[in-house]
Amino acid sequence: MRISTFILIIFLFLTNEIKAGSKNQILENLQNGGNLIFIRHAYAPGSGDPDNFDLNDCSTQRNLNNSGKEQSKKIGNFFNEKNIPVDLVISSEWCRCKETALIAFNNFETKNFLNSFYSSKFAKNKNIQMKKLQDYINNWKSDKNLILITHYVVINEVLDYAPNSGEIIISDINFKIKGNIKIDF
Repeated sequence: MRISTFILIIFLFLTNEIKAGSKNQILENLQNGGNLIFIRHAYAPGSGDPDNFDLNDCSTQRNLNNSGKEQSKKIGNFFNEKNIPVDLVISSEWCRCKETALIAFNNFETKNFLNSFYSSKFAKNKNIQMKKLQDYINNWKSDKNLILITHYVVINEVLDYAPNSGEIIISDINFKIKGNIKIDF
């Protein structure tokens, strides 16, 4: 009996998805503003980037396919249809993040602290990027939402959460997760 209870508890912890409120509560949080909204770039098949990766050449990067582009449109439609106030959209400099931002929101700016540090080529940047992100958030003041379009590794590092492609994760300015929304592709 004790072993089965222990196994059940472990199973619940290992399979726990964010349950920070109902969809209505999450939507109300978004509509009230003042949130950080992390979005993992829309679907781009594969993982990482090719060895010949060049930040200034999208043809050397892993990019959105048609499903990812459709998912980006769905993200933008969600924000428009639900009247979610947006202060600013910032994106990683990677093409798949910029394309997600462009299709979903049209206007955005890039910040290198949202760039991926997945490959060993960029891993050395992680601590500097996290410091710059924290400084940016500390200076951000708005009653609207700040959207950050970035990569799995950045979201995982900041929020200790493993996002799907195109997933929206809502947090407060202290990086406490309030909820998530999965957008299918």
